[in-house]
Amino acid sequence: MSGTGSGDAGDIRPGEHFGVLDRGDDEVTLRFVRSLPHPPGKVWRALTEPEHLAAWFPTTIEGELSAGSKLRFGFREAQAPPFDGTMLAFDPPVLMELIWGDERLRFELTPDGTGTLLTFTASFAELGRAARDSAGWHVCLDLLGYDLGDAAAPWTQHERWRAVHTEYVARFGPEAAIVGPPPGLGEI
Repeated sequence: MSGTGSGDAGDIRPGEHFGVLDRGDDEVTLRFVRSLPHPPGKVWRALTEPEHLAAWFPTTIEGELSAGSKLRFGFREAQAPPFDGTMLAFDPPVLMELIWGDERLRFELTPDGTGTLLTFTASFAELGRAARDSAGWHVCLDLLGYDLGDAAAPWTQHERWRAVHTEYVARFGPEAAIVGPPPGLGEI
C-alpha cells in the first residue's frame, strides 16, 4: 500500500488501498489502512497542524487539541456552514478521535519499520451515504499521502472522487449509495 493514489484520477490499480465498510446495528464504520513511508511524528504533524490540514482535510479545526475540548470546523471555501464537535481522545503521536458533525473520526498511528501505519475510521448512522463518504475520505487520504511527500496530486479532487466513487458503489452495493455527491460535483 502506498501513501498516494494512482497518477491518473480514473486509473484504479489492482490492490489499491480501498476502505472497507463495517455494518453495525446502530452505525456504519468506514475503515481505511494506509502504509505511509514517513515516521509517526511527521504523519502526526500532518494530522494536527493547520498548514498540513489545509492540504488534505475537508475543514479547518479550531479549538484546543486535547481530550474533552469543544471544536469548531469550517469549510475553507464556504461549501457549508461551520459546525461543532468534540475531541474525544488526543494522545500524540498515536491517537486522535473526534466528533466531526455527525461522524466519529478516529486516527491511529502505529510505527511500521521506518514508516507509519495509519488506521482511519469514520462512523455514522446513515448507511445510504457510505459510498459517497468513502470516496471522499479516500481522496482526502490520497491527498494526505501527497502532502507528506511534498508533491502535488496529479488530479483534481472532483476527478479523483468520481473515479473511486464508482468502485465504492460496486463494493458496498446500491443501499450504500442512496445519498448523492457532495456539493459542487453535480449529478453522477
